[in-house]
Amino acid sequence: MEMNDMVIISVDDHISEGPDIFKNHLSGEALATAPKMEFDEQGRCYWTYQGMVMPSVGLNAVVGRPLEEYGMEPSSLEEMRRGVWDVHARVDDMDVNGIAASLNFGSVMGFDGGRFHQAPDKELALVHLRAYNDWHVDEWCAAYPGRFIPCGILPTWDMDATVEEIKRLAAKGVTAVSINENPTKQGLPSIHNAYWEPFWKAIADHDMVMCLHIGAGNPAPHASEETPIEAWITTMPMSSAVGAADWLNLEALHRYPLKICLSECGIGWVPYFMERADFSHSRHKFWTHSDQRFRGRRPSEVFKEHFMVCFIDDVYGLDNLRYLNEDMVAYECDYPHSDTLWPEVPEYLWRSFQQLTHKLTDEQIDKITHRNVMRFFRFDLFKHFKREEVTVGALRARAAAKGVDTTPKSMGGSAKPLADGEKPRVVTSGDLFRMFAHHAQVGRKKAS
Repeated sequence: MEMNDMVIISVDDHISEGPDIFKNHLSGEALATAPKMEFDEQGRCYWTYQGMVMPSVGLNAVVGRPLEEYGMEPSSLEEMRRGVWDVHARVDDMDVNGIAASLNFGSVMGFDGGRFHQAPDKELALVHLRAYNDWHVDEWCAAYPGRFIPCGILPTWDMDATVEEIKRLAAKGVTAVSINENPTKQGLPSIHNAYWEPFWKAIADHDMVMCLHIGAGNPAPHASEETPIEAWITTMPMSSAVGAADWLNLEALHRYPLKICLSECGIGWVPYFMERADFSHSRHKFWTHSDQRFRGRRPSEVFKEHFMVCFIDDVYGLDNLRYLNEDMVAYECDYPHSDTLWPEVPEYLWRSFQQLTHKLTDEQIDKITHRNVMRFFRFDLFKHFKREEVTVGALRARAAAKGVDTTPKSMGGSAKPLADGEKPRVVTSGDLFRMFAHHAQVGRKKAS
């Protein structure tokens, strides 16, 4: 196999939604009360909904900018590459990046629909959540059949409504939902509470994957507000371990064939995580009574059976694939976030494969790049395309014929040159929180 022969499916990408996402799915009062995109005096975008103000987050949409301009911009659609919010331009950007298909998480309402959970009027929130799902499935994903894996969000504050929405989504052909890895952050019972029993049954009955995306529930740890922000960014993928340990100890895993995808998690930490889980279980299972929960199995066995993990750039993790379940590892592009390697994903991925001490076979490469995702998410890429139509080489040839431009676009915001003797100011984790607070305050003034 050569680089251009690969077929790549990304199991984690994102959309920064445009202002018209509800207009084709609601009318009257339901449309009038739906989330709205607003603009401040500087033209910066923000969203309002039921008294909440949601600022635009820059690092979620810096794709296509020079690295020197990465920061907390952009803050409006005009400052973003069009593929961030336009599905037609998105497919062009997938082609030029050699990505055959993609699972997309939303932004404005949260990866898990968390903003709907925070809304005071839950009846309206349910109407709008369903409309959001309809836009995502019927408008965004359906625009290019076979290029997207639909992923719904759920009104988990109402279990009856949640079960009904699972059934409704399943009828639309949806095989994945995104939920909060720690629902106690939403004021709901923990996953170990009987509240969730109807959910486990409905998810299992409809064979759906539960996507647990970092950042929705358990916060990525950082030592203090003075911690340099790169320290925080460094540990973000590994913060998935907190939720993974919690879900690994879920008793329902032993009663239902539940499928969990740790979205944007990385894989290098996973072998040690499983080793540590097995060791802890062996030392403490008697007094913690976890032996009754695991029923004679090692935690690592349960993890390998139920949890899919994914990576962006992880040579160490790939070199230790033998310690993972190679049938449960997938690739993610993370377009348009700051970690994305667009438009050079194939080059980075192929280079990683060539660097490994333990060389992968073509079969293993196929599993990691697309076959595992197709099986786990019940997504049949080859129902829509012949393999030779969606290889890296074929997609890039199509992008070249259309003239898709990948030249980095300067939008301003680059670091200012330092004066003589001036020391660079360290950007801290606290700066991020202050930025959120500032944009929210501006938005509230505008909304009022």
